[in-house]
Amino acid sequence: MYSFKKLYYYPLFTLFLFSTLFLESCYKFSGSQTVPAYLKIDSVFIETNYSQQGSNSSKITDVWIYLNKDLVGVFELPALFPVLADGINDLEIRPGIWLNGISSTRVPYPFYKPVVYSQFNFVPDSVHNLGMLTTGYYDNLEFAWLEDFEQSGRTLIETGVSDTAIKQTQPENNPEAFLTANSKHSGLISLTEEKPIYSGISLNSFSLPKQQNDPVLLELNFKTDNLFNVGLLMNVNGSIKKIPLLIMKHTEQWNKIYINLGPNIGLNSNAFDYKVYFESGLEPDNDLAQIYLDNIKLIYRKE
Repeated sequence: MYSFKKLYYYPLFTLFLFSTLFLESCYKFSGSQTVPAYLKIDSVFIETNYSQQGSNSSKITDVWIYLNKDLVGVFELPALFPVLADGINDLEIRPGIWLNGISSTRVPYPFYKPVVYSQFNFVPDSVHNLGMLTTGYYDNLEFAWLEDFEQSGRTLIETGVSDTAIKQTQPENNPEAFLTANSKHSGLISLTEEKPIYSGISLNSFSLPKQQNDPVLLELNFKTDNLFNVGLLMNVNGSIKKIPLLIMKHTEQWNKIYINLGPNIGLNSNAFDYKVYFESGLEPDNDLAQIYLDNIKLIYRKE
């Protein structure tokens, strides 16, 4: 079902600070033209260089539409929406996500390239069916951490607090795993009454951009029947500072989330380096819990 909803945003003074207002009716036109052209977009997919950029998993929920560099609106996918244009114009389509998994913080994902048509011919009172669009990551990105659990060795290790470990799903192509052409395994954390605590951190420490407006994103696929936390460990003057970020809720199906690390890094710019942590404790109503992780990516833009 296609959506005619248009989501307006405040000016882009900071990429991660604006929220959306849902407007149920179509927007009103200004000027002499009263009959719009229409764009129909089903979905937007990502292509990646797997060895350098990891999985092509994504969760693109919206498209940000620009006409001759001006924002027309933000529309939920799949979408069918009006554009007040006639003849040849520049059209730019930016893939949008829910930052931190929250629908009220929709943003164009800063690491996905826009789909650009330099000479798009708009015909009023006609539907231009763009169907399924494809884009990819920008070239000037640093993938500081990639963990897909396809290898026997792991870059997510347990701390001394943990009484259980993350393991690679078995056998190959286990139906519970995140399965694609490049993915035959996932990471599995099993919590039991005998071993109810998991605490894991990235094997490596990362030196990350420290300006609050510099985007630093953690991408993650997960499936879980137990709450778990994601956060940052910061090395500040030889002491470790722990910053909780998000609590992941139950989901029976594989989900994708984009976690914004930039503001917390910017507020702690005196840290020497940073690690990512995951932790969970068995919920009181559970005798057994399983947390699946896959396609962990820590990404920022190179200077």
